[in-house]
Amino acid sequence: MATLANRPFVKMNGLGNEIVVLDLRADPVMVPPQEARALARPEALPFDQIMALYPPKRAGTDAFVRIINADGSEAGACGNGTRCIALYESVRTGRDHLVFESPAGLLDCRMVPDGITADMGAPRFGWQEIPLAHAVAHTDAVDLTLENLSSPALANVGNPHATFFVDEAEAVDLARLGPLLERHELFPDRANIGIARLLAPDHIRLDVWERGAGLTRACGSAACAAAVNAMRTGRSPRADNRPVRVSLPGGDLFIVWRAADDHILMTGPAETEFEGVLAPDMLGLASGTPA
Repeated sequence: MATLANRPFVKMNGLGNEIVVLDLRADPVMVPPQEARALARPEALPFDQIMALYPPKRAGTDAFVRIINADGSEAGACGNGTRCIALYESVRTGRDHLVFESPAGLLDCRMVPDGITADMGAPRFGWQEIPLAHAVAHTDAVDLTLENLSSPALANVGNPHATFFVDEAEAVDLARLGPLLERHELFPDRANIGIARLLAPDHIRLDVWERGAGLTRACGSAACAAAVNAMRTGRSPRADNRPVRVSLPGGDLFIVWRAADDHILMTGPAETEFEGVLAPDMLGLASGTPA
């Protein structure tokens, strides 16, 4: 049975979003969900996402990437993880332009003075594209209420996202409401939940309950969704030369929704923490720990 045991890893983070990079291009193996869950234990190597790099499927790309959440499920996009693998590959190759392919599409990344800019592609707003369990007339303010949260704007930025715009973020118990909203019957594939407060027309404070990972210090795709949802509802300006700043607990991301091709450009930092090798006990194998 294929296992991750004895494979090298690089521990990285993007604004505190904890990322494990596994370069599996030389010896590809799928990430067993039970090993991912075991690895995410506090005593092992806690992470929000694994970014697993595989041999490229498309000419001109550096790798095909699969994104694994802490609960073993697979995600379509991870903005902070994308910046991490861009930094990893840039350090490895010396190049400042990297292109990855994910199940959600191409991820074009460039090293810039302020960090790393990742092209997250075009957002999707159709109810079937998000997807939702049933048709709705508009996805910019959906009829969904839970306690003091209501009328979220929805978007798919590689993953389904629901952005609730609030006046007082401190009044929202996201640790309690997040799991309920993530698995709400409206979202057949579950959803990432963002609690957004406008500090200024071009500045958003955002807290995120991430699908498959829970409360997180940062979520790049959620920041993209929050900025785009603010722009399309008239809360924030849309201009190629004026990014919207999204402040998360881990730090700031800068989001541009480009008019020419509708693509979202996300700029922010990433850093390497340490490297190591995945021991069997970290994966729940030697100790018999259930995953």
